[in-house]
Amino acid sequence: MKHQPFEPSGFFHVYNRGNNKELIFKSTDNYVYFLSLIKKYLLSICVIYSYCLLPNHFHFILKIKEFNELPEKIKSGKTKLHQPFSNLFNAYTKAINKKYVRTGSLFQEHLKRIKIEDETYLRNIIIYINTNATHHNISNFETYKYSSYISLISIKETLLQRAEVLNLFEDLENFKFMHLDKRRTIEGISMLLLE
Repeated sequence: MKHQPFEPSGFFHVYNRGNNKELIFKSTDNYVYFLSLIKKYLLSICVIYSYCLLPNHFHFILKIKEFNELPEKIKSGKTKLHQPFSNLFNAYTKAINKKYVRTGSLFQEHLKRIKIEDETYLRNIIIYINTNATHHNISNFETYKYSSYISLISIKETLLQRAEVLNLFEDLENFKFMHLDKRRTIEGISMLLLE
């Protein structure tokens, strides 16, 4: 699939996995560090709707900010919109290579992304991502701490777009119900998943 360019105000499903399907997260510190890099590199250009970090791959649903909200370097064309993503993955790879005394690429090829232009697909892929730990038999999605689900149902402060996500499902109770009824939802988008 050809890479779809990031563009202002666009919704994207962003994902990738470890090179040769190797682990990209080996310890709790790895997950925490990766999330800190998301905050450092990406929140100036996008907002996060949902995510899931699994031992050998990750998924994010994000929305690139409106053009006038982007950093000056990007608005002026001095920096491309994909550069913060590149900076994030380079920083993470360097840290993992140093920590685990490894060399070479950590991630498989280029960052994969699908532009989301349909609200039904957006809702379904949010469910898919939040329940991905269960889908891969890693953990119950309701208690998995490296996905957005717990933060989205919480009342604690979050950097996620909680109100917008819950609004897509009408309310919190329907959000929870649709996640528990995920089988029907996943079947509806299975042909669009690239796993």
